Amino acid sequence: MKKIYFVIVSILMFVAVSAQQDEKAKNILDQVSKQTSSFQSIQADFSFILKNTELGINEKNDGSIILKGKKYFIDLPDMGLKVFSNEKIRWNYMKNGNQVTVMNVGDDSEDLMDPAALFSIYEKDFNSKFVKDSTVAGKAIHIVELLPDNDALDVSKISVNVDKNTMMIQSAILHSNDGNQYVIEIKNMVTNKNFPDSDFVFDAGKFPDVEVIDLR
Repeated sequence: MKKIYFVIVSILMFVAVSAQQDEKAKNILDQVSKQTSSFQSIQADFSFILKNTELGINEKNDGSIILKGKKYFIDLPDMGLKVFSNEKIRWNYMKNGNQVTVMNVGDDSEDLMDPAALFSIYEKDFNSKFVKDSTVAGKAIHIVELLPDNDALDVSKISVNVDKNTMMIQSAILHSNDGNQYVIEIKNMVTNKNFPDSDFVFDAGKFPDVEVIDLR
């Protein structure tokens, strides 16, 4: 589940950092970071695909995400998963079992769901490399790879497609060492909508008889 969180959040909160980078990759990531951080909020629909050629797995789920600063809400209805974070607390709700797990953001140093942890993960554990310019589905894109500099993440690389016209993430593929590929394809994106802070807080009143597991 952490890999799912990592891929979803990393694509939409992608930032350039001071890790080792070739010059062209650094320039692209700097532009993506500048563009992304200029928005008050980002709302996007996406497809999440899990592939494993050896095991014959090709599963696709559609979802949506809302980002407002370090607050976020992720909805994967096909998986019955909703994740709320108001920057300090995170609620993971699973429809199957009508159960929500509550924890403080940052309690688990291995938890890649926290955007702040994501930033430091990139800074410490990834190097970036420009691969090539290409055309995908009629769009001109930059292809950049993120390569781990240690084995802690169990990831061989992350391939990121950046739309050259908007300098926003178009898609990404996380290549796991276990043979799985986690693919995100952005379908629609709207920026600078006004979202109240309550959108990023789990409201137990909207989920009758929910079981609360409080790990704080």
